[in-house]
Amino acid sequence: MNLFPYEFDPKFERPVAYFSMEFAIDQALKTYSGGLGFLAGSHMRSVNDRRQKTVGVGMLWSYGYYDQGRHEDNTLEVEYRRKFYYFLQETDIVVDVTINGKPVYVKAYILPAETFESAPVILLSTDIFENDYLSRTISHKLYDANEETRIAQEIVLGIGGVKVLKALGLNIDVYHMNEGHALPMVFELMNDYPELDELKKHVVFTTHTPEMAGNETHNVHFLARMGFFNGFDLAEIQQKLDYCDENFSLTVGALKTSKRANAVSKIHEKVANEMWKNVPDKCEIISITNAQNMRYWSDKQLLSWMFEHEDYQLVGRKKHLKHKLFEEVADQTGKLFDPDVLTLVWARRFAEYKRPKLLIRDMERFRALVADRKYPIQIIWAGKPYPLDQQAVQTFNELVLMSREFANVAVLTGYELRLSKLLKQGSDVWLNTPRWGREASGTSGMSAGVNASVHFSIDDGWHAEFQRDGINSFTIPHADPSLPNEEIDRLDYLAMMEKLENIILPTYYDDPTHWNEIVKNGMNDIMVYFNSQNMVEKYYELLYDYKPSEG
Repeated sequence: MNLFPYEFDPKFERPVAYFSMEFAIDQALKTYSGGLGFLAGSHMRSVNDRRQKTVGVGMLWSYGYYDQGRHEDNTLEVEYRRKFYYFLQETDIVVDVTINGKPVYVKAYILPAETFESAPVILLSTDIFENDYLSRTISHKLYDANEETRIAQEIVLGIGGVKVLKALGLNIDVYHMNEGHALPMVFELMNDYPELDELKKHVVFTTHTPEMAGNETHNVHFLARMGFFNGFDLAEIQQKLDYCDENFSLTVGALKTSKRANAVSKIHEKVANEMWKNVPDKCEIISITNAQNMRYWSDKQLLSWMFEHEDYQLVGRKKHLKHKLFEEVADQTGKLFDPDVLTLVWARRFAEYKRPKLLIRDMERFRALVADRKYPIQIIWAGKPYPLDQQAVQTFNELVLMSREFANVAVLTGYELRLSKLLKQGSDVWLNTPRWGREASGTSGMSAGVNASVHFSIDDGWHAEFQRDGINSFTIPHADPSLPNEEIDRLDYLAMMEKLENIILPTYYDDPTHWNEIVKNGMNDIMVYFNSQNMVEKYYELLYDYKPSEG
């Protein structure tokens, strides 16, 4: 089957399959939760832009991640609604995988490349009549909390994905794991490449986070019972990988079965190599910094005015985009925001290390900030907590309840692609507050910055490679990471507020010409260095075409 409606660029003709548990390609296709999916979606769009021979392989989640609604008091309500997609192409391909000793049938659907101008993406579902109810639930919810279901999802993605590619007649040379979820693929590929050195020539791996949640470990006997190792004898796998730990790390497994791996920023490369330095026989970990597809994310009119140095039109277009965002704010909260007022947004996954509440660490100082009439400010929070992370849900709800006190503070729900684009195009400042070293890359600021929203961030992840403080962005110098978290948070908070109150706000109101220069510098630098068209070229050059003998 020919899935590609375009001729390949000769530099990118090596056939690659890109496996990811989530893809954020369009608002209409709810197969993602957050940043990992946003990155995968941009990757797939840029594959199309650069005419590469790469196909995506993911899961068709019947209920998505979850729908973010509100209770009567406006706090977060987790909702699950079945999704239907009439734009997917149904195939007659059904393969079977063995999970917990029983056959489970996996059906393939295809997102055609023409639908959203992306790579073709194969989406796998177990929610079909051939399966019993329990097997059908495997592809119901992204990141299911049940450990057995989670492992079953990974078996379907990895083993089922390889089998579907073969059934489609696709001759794949390189299999790319976007995070370790698809690791069972290597145990299916061992049928074709029994020797580990030969297998490694066909596998690459991207590690996305130093957080434990992104580096799964499970009891190795539990994995064997579930069928994670695809019927191979556990002792044989342990000997082949020289990995006999009781708790099996998917990341370690991926590092031992790949020809090369990449971290997603230069800082993350150092963190990852330090984190996994004691893993014997692991592959090399290099850096390929994440990027976003600006064809999708950027407002074309804003970019045009930036390139043509038409500042008046740039400012006018930005106010129009702020109006569009503020319609959403009014609809959700009943608050009318002013497009002439600096608008700061914190919007991303609600994880503790990202510190969504850093801005309100000192509530009296926060009240003074939002009440200031000389330098007024409007603040918006948005993002999805993991639905079963009670601390994250509580944090979100605390912000909702806090925001009732202020007419110029809002917390929005429904943080998916559409709202994300509204926020990035309608904000003036995009705030990023992770503890240093914990943010592997963080890409939301790229797609905000290209839309004339100045990135204001801890000097971590991609920002450390991009930032020219006060020239194209604003940087919060990080506290000593060896300090206790409480002290790190205190020092980072003081540095953040000092810059916001004494530099950012005065510059916006008192020196709009300088502000516009910062905006334009940021837009230009992101377009040059952080467009994912460049990123996908590096994946071919540094990962897919890499030959270990040349290393």
